[in-house]
Amino acid sequence: MQIENTPTLTIEQAASGAGQSVMASGVWQVHALSQKGMLKGINRTLLALKKKPNLAWDLTGVASIDHIGAQLLWNAWGKKRPASLALDPRQEELFARIEKASHHTLPRTRVSPLNWIIVLGAGLLSFFEHLHGFVELIGRLIQDLGRFIRRPNTGPWREISANIYHSGFQALGITALVGFLIGVVLSYLSAQQLSQFGGDIYLVNILGMSVVRELGPLLAAILVAGRSGSSITAQLGVMKVTEELDAMLVMGISHGYRLIMPKVVALAISMPLLVVWTDAMALIGGMASAKIELGLSFRYFLHKLPDAVPLVNYIIGLLKGMTFGVLIALVSCHFGLRIKPNTESLGRGTTTSVVTAITVVILADAVFAIIFSGVGF
Repeated sequence: MQIENTPTLTIEQAASGAGQSVMASGVWQVHALSQKGMLKGINRTLLALKKKPNLAWDLTGVASIDHIGAQLLWNAWGKKRPASLALDPRQEELFARIEKASHHTLPRTRVSPLNWIIVLGAGLLSFFEHLHGFVELIGRLIQDLGRFIRRPNTGPWREISANIYHSGFQALGITALVGFLIGVVLSYLSAQQLSQFGGDIYLVNILGMSVVRELGPLLAAILVAGRSGSSITAQLGVMKVTEELDAMLVMGISHGYRLIMPKVVALAISMPLLVVWTDAMALIGGMASAKIELGLSFRYFLHKLPDAVPLVNYIIGLLKGMTFGVLIALVSCHFGLRIKPNTESLGRGTTTSVVTAITVVILADAVFAIIFSGVGF
């Protein structure tokens, strides 16, 4: 029974001697074609027969055939009926459907010459929609902060403490490592240039000003945006997917008071501390590199640093850290609350949140540079 059901192709010489004919027999269904090595052998035979266009095909000996087997033969025929084809009446309807589907063409989509205007308009609408949602989020935050100040005994202290731990304390390791390495690299490259002009002593000025005023706050903010910002967006997104946010509304718990405000307050507190920590690690790395490259002692470096970097630069750095922390938290919460209840939106929203937070931080740093351009020098 297994041999009789095997799909086979037999090539015979036509009785008139005018050419060859191909006789198909057996069961041409998916369960027979899926036998080990069967489909590979049939494809090899059909590929050889495809080079002979004037063959006569006879499928009357086929016991049964489904759409898979018929499509296999149809593709071997070049997606058209051969000139000589003998079919069983039961097979005619199946091949007629395949032939009709082969001639079906999808409608051609027309692209409007003004498509760029449509894309630009959609982008502007999306931007203003995000801007409106962001301003609304800031308004809710101000209201929640007012409520928190009026009644601090009912405030979310535990949530604030937990967010400070996750966003601040657990980020000490990565910020210390990156800050130390950046200090080493900056000090090493600066020392190579300064040594050519005999300005070794000015390494303290370059390293101190660049780290304390710019690199320290910016590095800490970028690392926190990638680490804690993505975590905030993912957390709120998962709560949206699992309908936990809806459950909180049913229980009368405010999203802003219990979720958003603690994260903003926590980052506003922890970011200045991370800036001080990153500055210290970067300066330690710079001192180590200066000691190796230029022979500057640690005592000389620490003695010259207060004179090279006025105190107002530390204040500007701390102010940057607090501002960056608030912006990162707001951007992360904004995109987290806009996650749709599906996994694709969660991944795309988290990615967009991190990219937007880093962009906003760099823009805010540029604004700080313009406002305080004449301060601290």
